Amino acid sequence: MERDGGVVKSPAKKRRLSLNPTDWSDSLIQSVQHTRHKSGDASIPAKGPIPGHMHPEDGDTIGISANSKLAGQTVIPFLAEHIPDQYAHSSKVPAAEKPANANANANPSTKYCYRHHPDLKCRRQADEPSMNQLQHELTDLSQSDQQAITHVWTLFSAAPAKHRKLMLQGILTSCCFPQLSYLSSSVRDLIRIDFLGAFPPEISFRILCYLDTTSLCKAAQVSQKWRSLADDNVVWHKMCEQHIDRKCTKCGWGLPSLERKRLRASKRQLQLRATGRGLNQWSPDITPAADTSPPQRTHTSVSDLANTAPASDLHQHHNRQIELGHPAGEDSYFQLRTRPWKDVYKDRFKVGINWKHGRYTPKVFKGHSNGVMCLQFDDNILATGSYDTTIKIWDIKTCEEIRTLSGHESGVRCLQFDESKLISGSMDRSLKVWNWHTGECLSTYTGHSSGVIGLHFDSALLASGSADKTIKIWNFEDKSTFILRGHRDWVNAVKLDTASRTVISASDDCTAKLWDLETKQCIRTFEGHVGQVQQVLFMPAEFDFDDSGSDEHDGTSSTASQPSQSTSGQDMADAPSNDCFGPGFASTCRPQPPRYILTSALDSMIRMWDTSNGKCLKTYFGHLEGVWALAADTLRIVSGAEDRMVKVDMHRA
Repeated sequence: MERDGGVVKSPAKKRRLSLNPTDWSDSLIQSVQHTRHKSGDASIPAKGPIPGHMHPEDGDTIGISANSKLAGQTVIPFLAEHIPDQYAHSSKVPAAEKPANANANANPSTKYCYRHHPDLKCRRQADEPSMNQLQHELTDLSQSDQQAITHVWTLFSAAPAKHRKLMLQGILTSCCFPQLSYLSSSVRDLIRIDFLGAFPPEISFRILCYLDTTSLCKAAQVSQKWRSLADDNVVWHKMCEQHIDRKCTKCGWGLPSLERKRLRASKRQLQLRATGRGLNQWSPDITPAADTSPPQRTHTSVSDLANTAPASDLHQHHNRQIELGHPAGEDSYFQLRTRPWKDVYKDRFKVGINWKHGRYTPKVFKGHSNGVMCLQFDDNILATGSYDTTIKIWDIKTCEEIRTLSGHESGVRCLQFDESKLISGSMDRSLKVWNWHTGECLSTYTGHSSGVIGLHFDSALLASGSADKTIKIWNFEDKSTFILRGHRDWVNAVKLDTASRTVISASDDCTAKLWDLETKQCIRTFEGHVGQVQQVLFMPAEFDFDDSGSDEHDGTSSTASQPSQSTSGQDMADAPSNDCFGPGFASTCRPQPPRYILTSALDSMIRMWDTSNGKCLKTYFGHLEGVWALAADTLRIVSGAEDRMVKVDMHRA
């Protein structure tokens, strides 16, 4: 470090590393010997580059004359030879004797040392607070001590990596324990490296994707650089994919599913950013148009918006960003016009915590004059059917009634709606199709000989279960219908799976049945409940059953439509073959029905079944009276019973 006009300059700014080891040793010895001769200080050793035998208790200090003649004969020629860019103006060394590579590597300074080229890469600069502290402490010393310390710093700064290590070894041998302790505490902070800032963004994203949410939030508090990386959509999109609507295989935690599907175009952008590709390209095929439409109840994707937006509009938006001063590089190219994935995760996390701890805010909807028997809701709309023969549409946010659908002659027992229509079933033996936006009844279907208890529609198919013990299938495309017979009592609930063309039903005869819509036969009967089965549903395809708590021998059984088929040897870990679902699946490539189903009954129990062999995998206890309502996803099972309780069972990881 050199002192110029009372200011200490960083030695890292005055270095060229082309020093020959022999020249460096001779120069240092000559400098110390010449100083000893001038000052008459006998405490300085006559030779040897390491002053390792000096001890603090000797009471001696190193003194170096500050006159210009001494500087010209010792330190400055040494520095001019090896750092010509800074000392050539004051050097007496002829130009012909200067190193040939004096102008090579004009700016070799880099941020970190690398083992293959330490002499060329080692250019670490002290921070300003440290320099100010050194300056303050240095001014308290005498002029000769300031000169000595400054020259030592400068010589160390100019030395190559090999000899700097040798100098440090010599200094360490002369340090006492308090000094070594000081070095240990100081080095601990100095060797910390901002690896995320040093790595390319795609590598930093890959590292951050291994962290959990708590660690990510803490990483965002380290620095602005870390915050920009830890809050990036690439990282949180991966976190959402790992946790939303599924159990994380690492932590076992899951979050509720999204109401709307996230956009393929925006996902494509995140994939490009994660791999570091496409940073200088502009493609309207993968960049979504701005979503300025108000929130709607329908499922909309950015990919649809991108397909409907002309490419010229996208290019105009890009050019407008450039005109406004926004760079056309990585930031502007990948700036998402959708909601940040961290906010998506945060909202889902809050909902998941509320589910886990039972936190809720009740809302009361008043308007029916008799008991409510069925309901369905989405983000903003609630539809309820009552024994007062009416169906009411409610605004969930305001709890206000939007409209009333009147037309049934008896109590409404079941309903289902989508974006355009609502279908209801009543004890008056009819099914009605409504335009729930206007309240208009579009059509009425009659075919059951008794009240309609349950219904479910998907695409062009409608299944209805009735108190006449039958299930009727309605096809809206070809206007065909057919009846499934087999239950011995009321059919309380039905669920369609259009992919496999199957339907599952629950009945007061204490059984559930799986039906093939192609052969119009019962594939399998699930027996085990001792009370009337009120609800049945298919589990999502993503659901993975944890068989650690499965019921081995609980007295349940099942019967198949083909007695010759044996499923007792089915391996739970392997995917079932099509043969186990009957002749309708054996000779075709039809998709199989969902692997797992849930049933609830008035025996106060909920059971999970395997559709491939009819086994009861698990029985859920907890309710004191009959279970009338049932819902489930990949994370939890929610049930409502006559004991006035709603229970949430979280699936085990």
